[in-house]
Amino acid sequence: MKFAIASDRRTAADAVYDSLYEQIVSLDLMPGEKMSEADVADRFGVSRQPVRDAFNRLGNLNLLLIQPQRATVVRNFSIAAIQSARFIRLAVELEVFRVAAQNWTPDLAPEFDRMLDEQQACADAGDGRRFHMLDANFHERIAEVAQAPFAYDLIREKKAQVDRICVLSLKGPHEMVELVADHRAIVDALSRHDAADAEAALRLHLSRIDRTIAAIRRDHAEYFDD
Repeated sequence: MKFAIASDRRTAADAVYDSLYEQIVSLDLMPGEKMSEADVADRFGVSRQPVRDAFNRLGNLNLLLIQPQRATVVRNFSIAAIQSARFIRLAVELEVFRVAAQNWTPDLAPEFDRMLDEQQACADAGDGRRFHMLDANFHERIAEVAQAPFAYDLIREKKAQVDRICVLSLKGPHEMVELVADHRAIVDALSRHDAADAEAALRLHLSRIDRTIAAIRRDHAEYFDD
C-alpha cells in the first residue's frame, strides 16, 4: 500500500519521517527489524532522497542504525540512551512544572478533568496505544500552561528512547491506572500552586520506567544492546 503525501508545507521527507517515527515508537516496527531505502520509497511513492533524509533524522535520534551497503535496522533498546533521555527530560520538565504551578488558573480545571477522564477510559478499556497519545498530550499541555511549548519539543525528541519501552509496558490496565493516578496527583499539585508536590509527583511518575525496564529486559533480552 502506498501512502499519500500531503501537499502542504511539509516535505516528502517530513511525511516519511513522521510515519516511520510513529511506527518505531509504537513498535509497529520492532527492534532489529530491517528496512531498505528502496522498499520505503516504493511504499510512500517517493524518490530515495526523502527516505534517506528521514533515515538520517531517525538515525540522529538513535532510533535507526544506518549501515552503508547493508540494510538499515531499527535500533535495539539502550539502557544508557534511556537513562540519558530521562535525565534530560526530568531536568527540563521540572522547570516546566514549576512555572506551570505559578501560571495555573481555575479555568483550566474542566479541560484537565476531561483529559484525565479520557485517560481513565483508555485504562479501563486496555487501550494502550490511545493512552500513550493522551499521555503525550497531557504533558504537552502543561508545557503550554507554562508558556514553554519549546520545552516540550525538546522533551518529545528525548523521550523517543523511552516511549518504545513505555508502549511495551501498556499492554495491561494496571500500568495505565498507575499513570492516571500520577497525572491526577500532578494536576492536584499544580492547581494548588504547589511546585514542590508537583515535582515529587513528576519524579515518581518518571521513575516507574525502572520497573518497566527490568521486566522487559527479563522477558525480551534480545531487544537490548546493553
